[in-house]
Amino acid sequence: MDFSSINWLAVVACVVVSMISGAVWYNPKTFFPAWWKGIGKSESDVPGMAGAAMGMTWALTVLSSFIQAVFMSLMVTALGSMTTGGATLGSGAMVGLLLWLGIIAPTSLVNKLFAGHGLKVWAIEAGNHLLNFVLFGVILGAWR
Repeated sequence: MDFSSINWLAVVACVVVSMISGAVWYNPKTFFPAWWKGIGKSESDVPGMAGAAMGMTWALTVLSSFIQAVFMSLMVTALGSMTTGGATLGSGAMVGLLLWLGIIAPTSLVNKLFAGHGLKVWAIEAGNHLLNFVLFGVILGAWR
C-alpha cells in the first residue's frame, strides 16, 4: 500500500460528497420516510439522539467516510496501475461498483435480513452506499 499515491484533497472531497449525498438521500422528501418506517419507527418517533451520542454518531460517520475514501483511493490506484491508461474516471467508477457489488451489498444484505429490516431497508441503505462508492471512484479516478 502506497499512501503517498493518495490525493488527500480528493479524499476530503469524497467525504464532503458523501455528507451531501446522504443529506439528499435521507431527506424527508426522498427516502427517509420509507427507511424510517422500514426500521420500525413511527412518525411520532423523533429522529436522532441528543448531545454527546449524536456528536459521536456524526464523528464516526465522517471518520467512516474518510476511511472508505482512503482505501478506495488505494484500490483505484492499484487497478489503474494494471491498465495502460492508468486510473481514470471510468476505472474509478468501476472500482466503486465492484467493491459495492462484492463486499458492501452482500454484507449489508445479511445484516438487514438478520435485523428483520427486509429488502426495502436494504435497498435504500445499499443504494446510498452504491451512489457514494461510485462517486468516490469517479472523484478519485479523475482527480489524479
